[in-house]
Amino acid sequence: MDNPVLPDYAGGCISNIVPALLDGVLEDGSSPGAWMPPAALEADQVVLLVLDGLGWDQLTERRHIAPTLSSMIGGPITSVSPSTTATALTSIATGLTPGVHGVVGYRVAVDHDVLNVLRWTTPALGDARKRLDPNEFQPHPSFLGHRPRIVTKAEFVSSGFSGAHLCDVRFRGYRTTAVLMWEIRQALREGEPFVYAYYDGIDKVSHEYGLRDHFDAEVAYADRLVADVLEFLPPGAALVITADHGQVDVGDNILNLHPDVTSLLSFQSGEGRFRWLHARPGRDRALLEAVEAHHADTGWVATRDQTIDEGWWGPLVTDAARSRLGDVALVAREDVSYHDEADTGPYVLVGRHGSLTSAEMHVPLLVGVNR
Repeated sequence: MDNPVLPDYAGGCISNIVPALLDGVLEDGSSPGAWMPPAALEADQVVLLVLDGLGWDQLTERRHIAPTLSSMIGGPITSVSPSTTATALTSIATGLTPGVHGVVGYRVAVDHDVLNVLRWTTPALGDARKRLDPNEFQPHPSFLGHRPRIVTKAEFVSSGFSGAHLCDVRFRGYRTTAVLMWEIRQALREGEPFVYAYYDGIDKVSHEYGLRDHFDAEVAYADRLVADVLEFLPPGAALVITADHGQVDVGDNILNLHPDVTSLLSFQSGEGRFRWLHARPGRDRALLEAVEAHHADTGWVATRDQTIDEGWWGPLVTDAARSRLGDVALVAREDVSYHDEADTGPYVLVGRHGSLTSAEMHVPLLVGVNR
């Protein structure tokens, strides 16, 4: 792949789903294009179900184990940059591009510290909710100011990240998939015009096991969940399926940055497949040259200004969003991950995302009704 897959911010992109469904127009005032099936726009009730981690490429390779999803109307649209949960879910919920909402990654630079957005922690602060108010970090309303029913995991309801991207909504938390299904069904029975539901099983399995047998089993299971929702949809309702990003099976292809690069670093942000490298004072140019010399064979290398000029973050980039970007972006083109010892978790990730490859950037936008 010679060029990165950039988000289609003016058309079929996850940032345009909620504006199309709730207001019938996109952020720029235009009408949704052919990427949004009419059945979703004409429905009296809509359930938007986000299947975290289900990329279009992975789905098309598994049509034989996902008959329900494969029979639905629609096709691929793009995620945002980077193709990571924190940024993508914020774009879905707010209907805004990353350059506007400012949640520009999983680990984001804030005043020489690094905020882990999903955990809402930093190395210096630990729990960062008091110092970094989620509503100030991302000040834009979710769901265009509507207050829809949100069905998400119970442990997410009071998190800092939920405060940043799901502000002023009506939560229904679940701890099992049976309760997830019950809450969706109950919301429809009560006449809710729009329900947002989130399921993270596919992403979790991919991270721990890669894109092999466990992943296939989870995709098949998610397909059955979708079939169950379609069965209890009332007349006039539509189920819309999308995802925040796709996946790449990296395995143990973890690359350490070359010493010529690390010697010029102040710190890193981002994640394994979309590393932001922050230069020591006055070493920006030297860092760029070192990264190009040692890592351009496996990744795309770009400066902050280049990513802005090429529209990675959308047509507008606020000062706040710009301040959270690094000096040099190293974005995996091959099936590799770039190591940062400060970026750790409970287990080694096998499946990853964040980059701008087709496998990570193309996600489904599918619509079904109960026939």
